Amino acid sequence: MLLIIPALNEQGSLPRTLDELRLHAPEHDVLVVDDGSRDATAKLALDRGVEVVRHAVNLGVGAALQTGFRYAVEHGYEVGVQFDADGQHDPRFLDALVAPVLEGECDVTIGSRYVTASGYRAPLMRRLGMLVFSGVVKLALRQKIADTTSGLRAYAMKVMEVCQRDFPKDFPDAPLLIALARRGFRLREVPVSMRERSAGRSFYTLGKSIYYPYKNLLASLMAWIQRPV
Repeated sequence: MLLIIPALNEQGSLPRTLDELRLHAPEHDVLVVDDGSRDATAKLALDRGVEVVRHAVNLGVGAALQTGFRYAVEHGYEVGVQFDADGQHDPRFLDALVAPVLEGECDVTIGSRYVTASGYRAPLMRRLGMLVFSGVVKLALRQKIADTTSGLRAYAMKVMEVCQRDFPKDFPDAPLLIALARRGFRLREVPVSMRERSAGRSFYTLGKSIYYPYKNLLASLMAWIQRPV
């Protein structure tokens, strides 16, 4: 299993995340995809013996994940796990997240804050956005996904092979879930707990946060009406 960590200027939070992974998930390989950071993100990962792939410029979280998927496929990993650099994800949930994929019960698992009461409470506007995109996903797939914006996901090899060629570059949230399900991949939510960001700033800057709902909704609708290839 390969843990894929997209990172943009995460020198404040990445060391703690990597140290926690070493403590709680030492058996899993880790790849940091440095998406054009201007700080010591890559150096701090390399200093801890973690493999790093660097983008010369910032390409976005979708492109960073796609780079991670290509690496995973090229190196023969059976499962790739999307894992945030910012300390929100608890590695103690990794086994539960990955198990359904390894056992062939589904192709993608989504670590969900809302399947059960986890104590995590997003800001009001973000919660409203989650409700909207969950509704769009339910309409498109006739399947309820409560946490469409979760950045903790596990992907089977066959899913990563597809994502190498076809993947949303900006916001791989609801549109990706719709596109994958329409290709016949099976999705499942797994309950997890998440925490607040420990340091640094999100991939979703102020400008991206403003147009995120519109872009994501449009991309979700396009994924819904497009014929799978």
